[in-house]
Amino acid sequence: MSGRAVPRYSRIVAELRRRIETGELAPGDRVPSTREIMRQWGVAMATATKVLTELRREGRVRAVPGVGTVVAAPSRPGRAARPTAPARPGEPSDESSVQAALTLGRIVDAGVTVADTEGLAAVTMRRVAAELGVATMSLYRHVADKDDLLTRMMDSVIAQHPLPADPPPGWREAIELAARQLWDLFRRHPWLAPALSITRPPVITSALPYGEWMLAILHAHGLDLHSAFTAHLALLNYARGIAVNLETEREAEAHSGLDSEEWMDTQEPALLAVLATGRFPELSDLAAVGYDLDLDALFEFGLQCLLGGLASLLDQRSAGRPGQALSGGSSCRPDADGGDGEPAR
Repeated sequence: MSGRAVPRYSRIVAELRRRIETGELAPGDRVPSTREIMRQWGVAMATATKVLTELRREGRVRAVPGVGTVVAAPSRPGRAARPTAPARPGEPSDESSVQAALTLGRIVDAGVTVADTEGLAAVTMRRVAAELGVATMSLYRHVADKDDLLTRMMDSVIAQHPLPADPPPGWREAIELAARQLWDLFRRHPWLAPALSITRPPVITSALPYGEWMLAILHAHGLDLHSAFTAHLALLNYARGIAVNLETEREAEAHSGLDSEEWMDTQEPALLAVLATGRFPELSDLAAVGYDLDLDALFEFGLQCLLGGLASLLDQRSAGRPGQALSGGSSCRPDADGGDGEPAR
């Protein structure tokens, strides 16, 4: 009896599924990348991508920014409601027992777990309820809505990493400490940066110490409060701006099945064709030697540049040249016109 041949990608999916089910690939282990699948099985990029997409659809693998595609931990199925005998008068029913065990802390922790493992887009009231094994409507007894839940999630993860009681003696060391701690928070929770808003900031109690820390240090070293707060926002949004790439990369990898390096490989022919025109000699030279994007190194480079600008500003303030506050688009240099009416050079 003849039948249709099993598609090549299905055979590869079956093999990787077997490795996962037998424990040969344990939760957290990296699965073969698209490039490795192409090499091991001799298939095209489209086929390799389809393999990882199918495994991701089955919930067997997930994308981890900076790591690649790894075996996902077994999901915890929600607890289905079961028929129970009516409670005797004065006795709590099973349903009331479950509701009594549901607390705000558990809901927030579940939301953080979903966001950490599946991304910000996966955080819905229904998904969090499933994580806890309760009815979706039961969550609304503790949180007003999804926005309320997200605010509480942000408050929770920031509160777990407080600033030290005593800052370092130097202003630069103290600002570096706070900035790097924020970056570490964004690294630990890739969803945190896109969840935050600079233009419509929610009231996050645990984040207020960061603002107070920056204001106290910079004000003590000569900046007026408006300039100090502007500097704080600039540093915060700088770290946040780089960190949003963590979540977008996780989403892009989940949809494409390609990590950033593999995706860049697919773009290389088109880029080289443009560079071959000779219109961009500097970029051509850079492409010849290669460039490895490292978000940690990028953050550190920009941080030092920002701190260098603040150092210059503080030096001029301490020298008795107050200049103007950092607002309304003014330059970080208090005497952007050179101080004598001539443009600064």
